[in-house]
Amino acid sequence: MSSSKPPGDPVDAIIDQWAVVRPDLDTAAMEVFGRVFRLSRAMGDRMEKSYARLGISRGEFDALATLRRSGAPFSLSPRQLSASLMLTTGGMTGRLDKLERAGLVRRSPDPHDRRALQVTLTDKGLALVDEAVGAGLAVQTEALSALDDEQAGQLADLLRQLLSGTGEPDHR
Repeated sequence: MSSSKPPGDPVDAIIDQWAVVRPDLDTAAMEVFGRVFRLSRAMGDRMEKSYARLGISRGEFDALATLRRSGAPFSLSPRQLSASLMLTTGGMTGRLDKLERAGLVRRSPDPHDRRALQVTLTDKGLALVDEAVGAGLAVQTEALSALDDEQAGQLADLLRQLLSGTGEPDHR
């Protein structure tokens, strides 16, 4: 008789250890978040490798992808980028310096405010981010293939619900 429960994982081992030394604890949250943290780390590493093959880091991808998602003309202020990526302005400046040196973005005066700058994807940056998003999605899709479509949809819904319950601000 086969069980539908997947084989044990490292989180199960941790939960079992806590059950021995502290049987009074309710470790249900640890079962969920332990797996979420491990999944995030594993997928972050896989994504980083995927982007590294294209010559960019995950952080650089995030900046390029934010510009790409903004729509034509693929241009935002450094402040808008910083807010979207939850980075300090200093962190954003360093990232933009590297992307500009690589020819992936260009900074130019804002036509509506001479004191401000606009960051715009170059044609090279647009081509690279389009390739990178495809490569990243392939990695994610491969990992998600452990679930069927219905399970994947249910998981997305449950994670959305859980995230909304944390009070996490909406940083679209």
